[in-house]
Amino acid sequence: MGRQWRLAMRAAEQAGCVVSASRAEQPEAGSWSCSGVILSRNPGLVLCHGGIFLPFLRAGSETLAAAEAVFLPGDSCGEDLRLQVQWAPTAAVGSNGRFDEGRPGLCTPQCAGLEPGLPARLHGRSMQTPRRAELLLLLSCPDFRAHFKRLFGDEEAEQWRFASVAPDYEASEDDEEDQLRALGWFALLRVQPSLEVVEERGPAMAVASLGTMPKGAPLLACGSPFGAFCPDIFLNTLSRGVLSNAAGPLLLTDARCLPGSEGGGVFAAGPAGTLVALVAAPLCWKAREWVGLTLLCAAAPLIQAARTALGHLRPADAALAAVLPPELGTPRVLPLQSPGPPWAAAAVLVECGAVWGSGVAVAPHLVLTCRHVAPREESRVLVRCDTTKSVTVWGRVVFATQETSPYDVAVVSLEEALDGVAIPVLTKHFNEGEAVSVVAYGVFGQACGPSVTSGILSAVVQVDGTPVMLQTTCAVHAGSSGGPLFSQHSGELLGIIASNTRDNTTGATYPHLNFSIPITLLQPALRRYSETGDLGGFQELDHATEPIRVVWRLQRPLDEVPRSKL
Repeated sequence: MGRQWRLAMRAAEQAGCVVSASRAEQPEAGSWSCSGVILSRNPGLVLCHGGIFLPFLRAGSETLAAAEAVFLPGDSCGEDLRLQVQWAPTAAVGSNGRFDEGRPGLCTPQCAGLEPGLPARLHGRSMQTPRRAELLLLLSCPDFRAHFKRLFGDEEAEQWRFASVAPDYEASEDDEEDQLRALGWFALLRVQPSLEVVEERGPAMAVASLGTMPKGAPLLACGSPFGAFCPDIFLNTLSRGVLSNAAGPLLLTDARCLPGSEGGGVFAAGPAGTLVALVAAPLCWKAREWVGLTLLCAAAPLIQAARTALGHLRPADAALAAVLPPELGTPRVLPLQSPGPPWAAAAVLVECGAVWGSGVAVAPHLVLTCRHVAPREESRVLVRCDTTKSVTVWGRVVFATQETSPYDVAVVSLEEALDGVAIPVLTKHFNEGEAVSVVAYGVFGQACGPSVTSGILSAVVQVDGTPVMLQTTCAVHAGSSGGPLFSQHSGELLGIIASNTRDNTTGATYPHLNFSIPITLLQPALRRYSETGDLGGFQELDHATEPIRVVWRLQRPLDEVPRSKL
């Protein structure tokens, strides 16, 4: 593991904690919990998700939906609110940059009481005793809420569902509506003084300024799945990913998080202690399709809001603003189209009438996409490229494979050159297991620019020694078809996305299992067309052999081929 990840792991695990809320007079009413980030150890300040405070708001969840609401003082919750914070001891790091080995620790009662015969001691981490805390502020980020409404609201609001902080019983539809109101809200807590809080020494926390992280930047998410449920096992679970997209302080990552991770910290894979964002919603679905992305709120505007809000409290509380972590980097206005890796600029949005998808520029006047995005030859196509100039060019479909072809390919000739777009280098070979990225306009189309998702090249399927299909673990969504698949190491173009996977039995979609057409299949045709204008090389795609057709039907070559499950 690289040093950049070790430093990020150290910062994440030393800052991670679990926050639980319950009623002091009614413990039987249940508890609510989420993840949190320790901003300061002396005094103890914690930032966590605001959803767990919904049952305790004196004026109800409508308070959070008020347009002018920016922060609420701690007394906006009832006096029966009881808060506890639990974390792991500060890990010791040796001169080699590695953590000391874990030592046996007592399993918490919540975990030990669930499974008869579970050993009383587990060889795992040692947990601090939960400490009482008080609610200082409920904070919101107005820009986050505005961008959320623009991207997830209006006529498409009915299609979206989000996993939310929930109590230890099944949430109702009213609970889901309340949790939606709380998505942009977080809470600042003060842990009551204790010996552990004062004496522990963690790394100095710092916050990345808004706009300093480009798309595709590596991130490390740290949260506790299922909240306060068995923290001995789940506390500070780590997940790696990249910054997939950004709209102001609303960020998306393909790091995989679970319910209970709300409020967990997301850190840059670089300087130790650089907090980028907090998890707002770990899972989301669009029209019953699991998107496979985690919704984040940038940390910098939350810290800025906390500083401002603390100034309106008691003088003793206002002094806490001085111990909030500083920002790193030069703040700048974050555009909707955040720059990414240089090779990502080759990804374009393709619109053919009412149909839209993705594509990749392989020459200044030439774009590759999928047949089901641009299905008819001679059709007029609009191509948009989100470079710094946001280029828009008209073109026409000069070739599209037949519907009977296993290869879903279309070629678009542009009327003008795509200025400022770096044409990618086409690969000549593939390495299974290598790190790859997909850059495409799935989910949001042109509203947010292309998204970047990361994974590995999990399989290269060959027929007669020739690669005919690539399989990856990158998250791929509706609208990603035709988008480019790149090698993260070399930046070379490996293929174009053709589809993800759907189970015909259940209707479930699996974004992390998807298929691409190898660019090596198209290189001879591209070379022939660029030199002579002859499309004959592409027309050969319509005459693929039966073994290739079997591969793309996801079937086995049997005499009586069963209907594919996928």
